[in-house]
Amino acid sequence: MLHDSIVDCIGCTPMVHLRRLFPTGPQVFAKLELLNPAGSVKDRTARHIIETGVREGLLHPGAHIVESTSGNFGVALAMMSRIHGLRLTLVVDPHITASNLGILKSYGAQVEMVEEAAEGGYLPARIARVKKILAADRSAVWINQYANSLGPEAHYRGTAEEIVRDLPRSPDYLVVAVSTTGTLNGLARRLKERSEGLQVVAVDAVGSIVFGNPPGPRRLPGIGSSRVPELLDKALIDRVVEVTDRESIEACHDLLSKEAIFAGGSSGSVIAAIQKIVPSIPPTSSVVTLFPDRGDRYIDLVYDAAASEPLPPEACIEGTDSLVGARTAS
Repeated sequence: MLHDSIVDCIGCTPMVHLRRLFPTGPQVFAKLELLNPAGSVKDRTARHIIETGVREGLLHPGAHIVESTSGNFGVALAMMSRIHGLRLTLVVDPHITASNLGILKSYGAQVEMVEEAAEGGYLPARIARVKKILAADRSAVWINQYANSLGPEAHYRGTAEEIVRDLPRSPDYLVVAVSTTGTLNGLARRLKERSEGLQVVAVDAVGSIVFGNPPGPRRLPGIGSSRVPELLDKALIDRVVEVTDRESIEACHDLLSKEAIFAGGSSGSVIAAIQKIVPSIPPTSSVVTLFPDRGDRYIDLVYDAAASEPLPPEACIEGTDSLVGARTAS
């Protein structure tokens, strides 16, 4: 099959039955979003937001878009901006990994680094910088992934339909890691429409405040947040399972050793959560999850021998988006 651009390669990711990791009990299936061209499930979100903006005349070649992100969404936006000839400014903080910073600059994104944390951590400081950029360039468009309803829509229309198509029957459980909650929102709404009995399990990080818990230090990006996303719809969620950094890292190693899947930290988080719920659900159940991104950007955080060691106190900042990059920056 020929494609017009790399953007057309987004989606239609494969589904894998995790027979080796879960040889008995419920059947567990994982959709490999890590195989999207820019490396993550955020490719879908960025594509839908940008293409909708182009289609509706909000975005055109040379238009300026702005976002606060140090991770996968920034990389996905950088890819989309390159294809559509958009100017992209990304506001990041010192916890960005060297690999992500290099990828963003290679794509041609303008990167602005917030050097000092505001009250509540770096995220408020990044948002303040975004608003300063918007004030200086009133034609600029803020993507705002935490509140943009086009994010869930990308998964409602695309990812959920692929899950239905690929599985032999409707799943009994949907297990998704949360951050902006856009992926969970779109998937849960569509899959609950097709199966009223579906149980939706949100996986959050210890130290995240998404579900009202106190903020704490977190190492892994892609799961948890230091703010409650505007997209959060608790009515869609039947159960919340919290996982620690250590549990997520150990599950990443289990996934690699037993299934040979080299995945990122939030993939370990959903595996750790499934391991927790499996003893309490019927053995005839089917469980579906997503592996949001791949492991090559997590070498120091997850797969390095030192990853299992606690971070030093000076590297642990309460209430930040995450502690990504803290080890290599310390």
